Amino acid sequence: MERRIRRLGIFMVLCFVALFIQLNNIQVIKANSLATNSHNPRVIDVARSQSRGDIVAADGVTLASSVPTTGSYYKYKRVYNPYTAVLFSQIVGFDSLFYGRTGVEAEYNNYLSSHARPAKSLRDLLVNRTTTDNVTLTINSHLQSQVAAAVDATDVNGSAPQAGAVVVNVKTGAIEAMYSNPTYDPTGLVSQKAATERFTWASLNPKSAQSPLVSRTFQYGFSPGSTFKTVTSAAVYDHQPALANINFPVAGCIPLPQSDKQLCNYGHGTEQCGGVLADTLPQSCDTAFAQLGMLLGGQNLTSEAQAFGFDQRIPLDLPGVIPSAFPAGAAFDVNRPSQAYSAFGQQDVVATALQMALVAEGFANQGVIMTPHVMEQIRDTQGNLVATYAPKPWLTATNLFTAKAVTTLMQAVVTSGTAGGVGFPAAWNVAAKTGTAETGPNASLTNDWMIAFAPANDPKVAVAVVVPNQPPNQTGASTSGPPMKTILGEALAATP
Repeated sequence: MERRIRRLGIFMVLCFVALFIQLNNIQVIKANSLATNSHNPRVIDVARSQSRGDIVAADGVTLASSVPTTGSYYKYKRVYNPYTAVLFSQIVGFDSLFYGRTGVEAEYNNYLSSHARPAKSLRDLLVNRTTTDNVTLTINSHLQSQVAAAVDATDVNGSAPQAGAVVVNVKTGAIEAMYSNPTYDPTGLVSQKAATERFTWASLNPKSAQSPLVSRTFQYGFSPGSTFKTVTSAAVYDHQPALANINFPVAGCIPLPQSDKQLCNYGHGTEQCGGVLADTLPQSCDTAFAQLGMLLGGQNLTSEAQAFGFDQRIPLDLPGVIPSAFPAGAAFDVNRPSQAYSAFGQQDVVATALQMALVAEGFANQGVIMTPHVMEQIRDTQGNLVATYAPKPWLTATNLFTAKAVTTLMQAVVTSGTAGGVGFPAAWNVAAKTGTAETGPNASLTNDWMIAFAPANDPKVAVAVVVPNQPPNQTGASTSGPPMKTILGEALAATP
């Protein structure tokens, strides 16, 4: 009996010790994180009882604001401009009671939420310094609407093709427009009624990769197809310049090493092409680029892709940016066919529209890719400047010589190559590259791409357009060309 009592006593003491440790863990160690947790009801009550800063487009249009409520438990509610809510939802994001924050609402929450501004004088110490800041974006609402119209026009069958486009300022890295479909209206996610928020959330199918909550410009990737040939061309000039002068025989198909299969151009080899690099990039010749890729070697291909930003997170100031992917060089040693296909953007190569816009920017900006950003400046409620974005380089992708050489090849794509039928005005002096990547069951569909920048002699903007899962298309230009022409023209007109 005494033994049992002793055991029970020891057990009770251990329980007390465990309780003591847990209480200290909660009240001391985790106190701050629990007190500031976004799911803490007290934190929510405080946030909803105070106003929140505005999010404003580059042309002064208010995209998000807080307004006082009447007859509600909370004093303020978040409102998204009904004319721009759908256009900007994947960038602005939302500030939901139940589902947290996304987009600019999350990235710049510390500025947008109520906070104490720093004291700059003795007088400031004696007055209420609680304030909110307003975030101004780099994106012009008019240009965004024009880009959206051009992208949505690719949906000719009403099947929501998940198309997207990105416009980036070549010299600063500012995102001037970024839109993809499908998109959504965030209004239901900031309702003061729990049932409305939950219904809206469920209707957006958040666990699916097809959800409109996922941007097809920076949160979802596609095989880039022949647009990647620009990177392979840069690898030639950067690593083995002599390869640019190899005259590949005209062919429709070539045999693949380590395989009993052949690699063919479009139409199962009916399209025949060949020549030196100055011929094969404008023609978008798969057989020639497959051979170039194998001659370059896996490590050279991989290092060039990574120099342009593949396999790393692009430092865009938005949450959820995914890296684009290119296979490791060592993997090609045991899979030479993969190396051949990867050289023209297929097999295991995956790129976001943002990534390919930055590839174009790299050539346009003399080899330097600027850090992309959507925040232009932040001001307090009195109009005082709190922060401004200072343009800075992200990567030196290549050198000036290579950038100019590839630019010349991309100009030839427009004047005499696969983008010749798009109809770019000569005065724009466009440099571009088309692309298709076979996808879907039995490669029955294609991802149609185009990247471009202009004017080639003094570039202002770089653009990427992707229209995935289309009926087979020889070069992609007939699908991606019309929206590219519209977007590039609008972007050039909007950029000083």
